[in-house]
Amino acid sequence: MKYEVMLDILFTLLAKRKASASELSKKYGISVRSVYRYIDEMTVSGVPIEVARGPRGGMYISDAYKLPKGFFTREEYAKAIDAMRAMNGELGDETLSSAIDKLTAQFKSEQKDGSLSGNILVDSGTWGDEHGFTEKIDVFERAIEAREAVRIEYADRGGERTQRVILPHLLVYKQNIWYVFAYCRLREAFRLFKLGRVRAVLFTGEKFERLPFSREDIPLNFRYGADHSVDATFAVEPSALAYAQEWLGVENVRERDGGYRCDVSLPNDEALLGKILSAGSGFRVVEPAWLAARVKEEAERIAALYAGEAQ
Repeated sequence: MKYEVMLDILFTLLAKRKASASELSKKYGISVRSVYRYIDEMTVSGVPIEVARGPRGGMYISDAYKLPKGFFTREEYAKAIDAMRAMNGELGDETLSSAIDKLTAQFKSEQKDGSLSGNILVDSGTWGDEHGFTEKIDVFERAIEAREAVRIEYADRGGERTQRVILPHLLVYKQNIWYVFAYCRLREAFRLFKLGRVRAVLFTGEKFERLPFSREDIPLNFRYGADHSVDATFAVEPSALAYAQEWLGVENVRERDGGYRCDVSLPNDEALLGKILSAGSGFRVVEPAWLAARVKEEAERIAALYAGEAQ
């Protein structure tokens, strides 16, 4: 009985995308506590169920979630979709229509390993990404094309989560990071959202008219003033040359004194220290002095973590 209820909860969330604990409790005749216990077990097993608190909260599964890649063969997908369409022709069921759309979308996504245009291949997934990030991009792309508002759960750099409705207008790829440029109803303004910080995204069914914007409205240069950018000089040894070229661009790396130097302007965000430290000992901050001091302090903290293990 327990696993039948868990399976039914899964399909309920896949179809409705959101349900409250009390709603599920009444539907299956179990306690609210049991609902949360079942949800915890499903989450541990790999189903990405999110729980949102508040008046608009509930339990839901992101529209970016799909079945594991390779779950069906190409022939099985085709047969399943044809059978469901035939059944829906008789029933005209809204839930069945939703299932057909999701199965069709997954079938199409598995037919492409990347976006091939002419002599350029763009693979939007991360390393080892079987499903998740690529599907997230696909959801935003569909929302942009259909001009449909989406609800997202977004985690800021401090880890705080907020739920907001956004009107996606454009996908942006900058410095190996994907963003969606969207009008945010919460902030009442256009914003750039890092896709990596979007925990879940849900279609709302609400259509919108595109708002006017120009290229200048998109902060592509990421220079928001002195507090958010830094002009830096790096000394690069041959061992870190490839890293420097890939991160900062070969045009910004020049030979000097038997080594290499880089003079660049970078966003002063939470990722900067990590990028510098990732280069290893062959990459050193020359200027500014405060950035060099921050890197040194962080390196010392990291070394302290392993000091006890070395003894």
